[in-house]
Amino acid sequence: MAATGNADAPVGRGELTAELEHALRTHGRAALTGAAGAGKTTVLDAVARAARSRGETVLRLAPEAADRHIPEASVVALLASVPAAVLDRLAGPQRTAISLVCREADAPRDHIALRLAILEVLRTLAAADPVLIAVDNAQWLDEESVDLLRFALRLTPSRVRVLVGEHGRGGAPVAEALCGPGARAVRLTPLGADDVAELLVRHGLPARLAGRIHRASGGNPRLALALGHSLAEAREPVHHAVSLPVSGLAREVTRRLLAEAPDPARGTLLLAALATRPTTALLRRAGRPAAEAELAAAERAGLVTVGEDGAVEFTAGALPTVLAADAGWPERSAGHAALAGAVADPVEAARHRALAVDHPDERLAAAVSAAAESCRRRGNRVLAAELGMLAAERTPAELPATELVRLVAAAEDAGCAGRADLARRAARAVLARDASPADRVRVRLAVIDSAGQALADQDETFAHAALDAAGDPALQAAVQLRVAWKLNLSDGDPVRSRAAAAEAGELAARGGDPVAAAMALTVRARMGRILGDPAAEEILAEALALPVPDVPLCLRNAPQYLAVRHALFDDWLDDARRQLLLLLPAVERSGACEDVFEVLRSLTEVELRRGRCAAGLAWARRSLELTIEAGLSPGPAWYVAAMAEAAGGSFTRATGYARRGVQASEEERDLVFLSRNLYALGTVQLAMGDTAQAVATLLRVAGLEAAQQVVDPSILRWHGELAEALVAADRTAEAATLIDGWRAVAVELGRPSVTAALDRARGLLLAARGESDSAVRLLTATAEGFAGQELPVEHGRTLLALARVERRRRRRAPARAALRRAEEVFTAAGAAPWAELARETPGPRSEPGGPLDHHPATAALTEAEVKLALLVSEGASNQEAAAKLFLSVKTVEARLTRIYQKLQVRSRAQLATALRRS
Repeated sequence: MAATGNADAPVGRGELTAELEHALRTHGRAALTGAAGAGKTTVLDAVARAARSRGETVLRLAPEAADRHIPEASVVALLASVPAAVLDRLAGPQRTAISLVCREADAPRDHIALRLAILEVLRTLAAADPVLIAVDNAQWLDEESVDLLRFALRLTPSRVRVLVGEHGRGGAPVAEALCGPGARAVRLTPLGADDVAELLVRHGLPARLAGRIHRASGGNPRLALALGHSLAEAREPVHHAVSLPVSGLAREVTRRLLAEAPDPARGTLLLAALATRPTTALLRRAGRPAAEAELAAAERAGLVTVGEDGAVEFTAGALPTVLAADAGWPERSAGHAALAGAVADPVEAARHRALAVDHPDERLAAAVSAAAESCRRRGNRVLAAELGMLAAERTPAELPATELVRLVAAAEDAGCAGRADLARRAARAVLARDASPADRVRVRLAVIDSAGQALADQDETFAHAALDAAGDPALQAAVQLRVAWKLNLSDGDPVRSRAAAAEAGELAARGGDPVAAAMALTVRARMGRILGDPAAEEILAEALALPVPDVPLCLRNAPQYLAVRHALFDDWLDDARRQLLLLLPAVERSGACEDVFEVLRSLTEVELRRGRCAAGLAWARRSLELTIEAGLSPGPAWYVAAMAEAAGGSFTRATGYARRGVQASEEERDLVFLSRNLYALGTVQLAMGDTAQAVATLLRVAGLEAAQQVVDPSILRWHGELAEALVAADRTAEAATLIDGWRAVAVELGRPSVTAALDRARGLLLAARGESDSAVRLLTATAEGFAGQELPVEHGRTLLALARVERRRRRRAPARAALRRAEEVFTAAGAAPWAELARETPGPRSEPGGPLDHHPATAALTEAEVKLALLVSEGASNQEAAAKLFLSVKTVEARLTRIYQKLQVRSRAQLATALRRS
């Protein structure tokens, strides 16, 4: 495919657009089909733009639904886009036929002349330039236009190509008529979650809800954008854990999709929408004897999928939402009543019985409350929260205390599950009643807990909770603990966070709450580690000694989990992995989604450090799936995915995840994961040779970490990456300062793997200064050190650095040996993108391994100087080179002076001659 076509390809449609262009080049005909909103028009426009950029004549035809009933309407629209000069060249009868069909004259029709006229118009256009006829919405072409175009296209020369887009799932009859038998037909498939995120970003919409929007839209681009715009225009911000509303344009788009279903299937689809786990057998038992046939029709319409076991799943989450919303209360009530008698699970039966009525019933409310308790024991906190709310709503007014108990329990279940919508709804109900201060605090804490990473928006809730908790040390401790978490996460202030945790610990001791006391000590230990306090481990040991559950709720803030994190920071990877695998089933049973995510995140990081990249990718995928399923904040999950892809998947995918993570973290004001996503992005930029961007990104990380007062370099290991980027950018003085300063900290705190990463950067720094022998010795020793620490990816990266230095010395055999060994190490670790870097493939002219790399004239230059020398020798001005390399003009001038001195030349012409001769 031509470069232009690829550059202009719609999001997620690059390969498909290339496939269409190939079909047009080889066969001259292609058809594009798909559901309403799948993006046919966007793809057709992209192919048409590419054709115009190549100088082709493009005739664009896009009929509307009303045109189908107007004879020859589409042919008239097509002829209206033809230059008048072409029409005027037609022979008399043919020109007259055109005038008649265009209503320019009134006389009897000559149908043969009209057919020949259209054929001659296309031949005339093709004689000057290739022609592309792009027909959109072909299903709305009138029959007469189809007949005329079919005749002309059958006889046109090969320089006339035809691309037809047609909506429909039962074939494309119009496209087949216009393109002829055997033409390539391409069907648009749903966009993936990554593509939906990119689509939202391109349209200036928030990316943090991309996973939820992908699930709700089923990957339909039009529906995804409609949902995104609805959320962006909402009066109140929609958080990650809130059920996505399907309103306005989004609802209309969804209704158009549902219109594809045959009328008899609507009742079955409504039952499936109301069911928790719909199956064909369940729907039959609920009174739909023809469920299989009706669902088969809906499946052909692309609305559901039916598994071999009969499980029914909607292709887009918005479909059941709109089905239920558009149904009247009698239909919904009857549906729930039918399902209540058909389901086998008593919990589901209780739910449907409650939803089938709209009046208080204590017997029913008690049954639903018992079902909520059952869900709580199973770890299904989301369903427990939903059932708790139902139980409260069905509680009679004469039992206000019982109703209040049920509302508070629902709020706490929602907070644990991360369902901000349910937590806020329950909290509003509690706060509207004569609730005790303790209950008011509990529901407000549930709202805070449900917010995930977005604690910056909870200041008012914190203030009210603190006021209600006054006089109760245990409640005050619970509030103050969350204040401590916020001060670190959203405010980036570990000093104040540690002070707040100390206050929480004192309150917990007065209130007799050992769990809160242990968590307060945990916060102090975590902040102490960040701040480089040697007493952090002693504080953590004190927390571990307190009598707390093995797996308490909010495990992510418990001492057991922090001990695992410290083991990871200290590269006690086997110990960390063993403890995490013990914690995982326990947190999954608890139903605390944030805790499950944290364990999955740590398992990913442990496996990547251990050089088990495939396992790390698998854990990362699970963490991303959980984030989307549970509606958690996406910034952390995108960071985990970016790091896993950077280690064992694809640098390109890693870049996409990291960029979306940056945007999501900025939207939620999550400073902790903003730093981490930027770190992932900068690491990949450095690996891909984008030195200037890597420096800018990693300097931003350094600034954020400094603002957050992070002292311990083992928590986020950006220091060596930035030092390497600075060396590559020829900012050696800055690199030296950074290495010296942070290496001293790492040595003092006893962080050997951080020291080794800085030594790798120092080796590259020595080579840039011309001290190649010292560089090789240091890099060799560092590689051996990483091997001894059993850190394969770091070992391989150090071997890559060694190979680069050896190449710069023109010692090809040692360079090849280092590269081969690096590839072996990376391959054994499953570090696919790094193994690809290690393969001895020729690089660009100015890159290590490229043609200039072995030239004697450039042996004395740093990599940054080689890049500039190449640009200047090829005619770039100082301003152009500065823009290309993301440098200031003054820096280019200074660097160019050093190049002249090293190569003993005085002008650009002499520089070009020296490079040609070398």
